[in-house]
Amino acid sequence: MKPSPPLRAHRFRDRRHTRYDFLDPILVACPGCGAEARVAGIPHEPGHPLYPALAPRRLVCRACALSRTRGGGGPVFHRVPAGTARDPYFGAPLLLQTRTRHGLLWAYNLRHLDLIERYVRASLRERAHWYDIGTGKTLVASLPVWIKRGRNRDEILRAVRRARARARTVPPESRGAVATGKRFAVRRARGLG
Repeated sequence: MKPSPPLRAHRFRDRRHTRYDFLDPILVACPGCGAEARVAGIPHEPGHPLYPALAPRRLVCRACALSRTRGGGGPVFHRVPAGTARDPYFGAPLLLQTRTRHGLLWAYNLRHLDLIERYVRASLRERAHWYDIGTGKTLVASLPVWIKRGRNRDEILRAVRRARARARTVPPESRGAVATGKRFAVRRARGLG
C-alpha cells in the first residue's frame, strides 16, 4: 500500500500591503437605502495631489442614485473597538463586516477580504523583512491578535464567508428602496424627474 502524499502547507508571504492599498473602491452600506454603495477616487485633475489616498472621493449608490462628493484631503481612520467599522472618507458603515465572538471582522473591499482570508487560511506565514528593523507596519502585521491565532482559523474563515455573502446580496430591509431607486433612475434617464 502506497502512503498518501503529504498535504501541502498553504503559504502566505506578506507583500507589505498597507491599508492605503485597499482604499479604492470601498464597499459601504448606502446612507440613503442600505444597499451596496461604493466610495471611489475621482480621477486626478491638474493641481490635485498625486497620492491616491488624498484625491477627492465620490460615494455612489446605484440602487437609490445617491451621490456625494468629498474634496481632497486625507482619510480619517477610526478605531472600532465595539462599534461598527466605517469608511475613512464619508463615515458610512462598511458593507463587509461581521461580528465574531472575539471581535469585529471588517474589510474595505473584496481584495482586502481576500488578503485576510489567504492569511488566515495559511499554515505557514512569512513576514516582510522590515519587521526586524522596525521601519513600518504592514496591514497583516496590524491585524488583531485573535485573527492571527491558529485556533480561531475555522471561526474567522466562516466570518469571511458571511462577509463575502453580504457583498452579493441586498439586505431585505432595502429591497423596496432598491426597486424605488431603479424607478427613479429610469425616470431620470427619460428626463421625467
